Amino acid sequence: MPVLETHDIAVRFGGHLALNAVDLDIEAGTLTGLIGPNGAGKTTTFNVITGLLRATRGRVVLDGLDITAMAPHRRARLGLARTFQRLELFGSLTVRDNVQVAVEASDAPRRGTRAAADDLLELVGLSEWADLRADALSTGNARLLELARGLATRPRVLLLDEPASGLDEDESERMAATLASLTGDGLAILLVEHDVPLVMRLCDVVTVLNYGEVLATGTPNEIQADEAVIAAYPGHTPETGAPA
Repeated sequence: MPVLETHDIAVRFGGHLALNAVDLDIEAGTLTGLIGPNGAGKTTTFNVITGLLRATRGRVVLDGLDITAMAPHRRARLGLARTFQRLELFGSLTVRDNVQVAVEASDAPRRGTRAAADDLLELVGLSEWADLRADALSTGNARLLELARGLATRPRVLLLDEPASGLDEDESERMAATLASLTGDGLAILLVEHDVPLVMRLCDVVTVLNYGEVLATGTPNEIQADEAVIAAYPGHTPETGAPA
């Protein structure tokens, strides 16, 4: 059974149907990419899953439990975590303190919060910057710090909104390696990302949204050869990847 499911999700803003019949199945230990052009409904989908937005229709299921009507904090306690496209760090705090705050806010039992924070920083490769102010980090390291904070609740499912945004090639590779190691430990990751080559190289499954509807779902190879995707995006080829 998928660890996270959405069934027939629809969102209407007045007369505009932002999402329609969006079905997702996210398996434990996999990385799923959610791509599509600006305005396709990717962030709206994230907001529905995490409870920041109430769907007009449909259900969200986490580990077999219907969480559609639950508040965001209850979903978080059940194992759902998210990062945002815009960096939301406590700039005046140290890197360690940023993670420690997240650990302390979590209900997950663990040993001392400082030790737990240090473990997470080691996991994402930020140990040497632990005592640096967060606002002094490079964009790439700031993204990794957000990832560490997202992992502080020990989630079953982690939703990442453009984690590679603003990263250079080396930083993107570090992020990719970190995400691959996390799914290897059983974490399910749902990823919105405009770096399509990264998505195609990293993800097990890719879903393409177009005008608020699922255009295609499959492996990266299947998506790159999908006739509906190719027809909707004339510039798409197997070599260039699916649209961002």
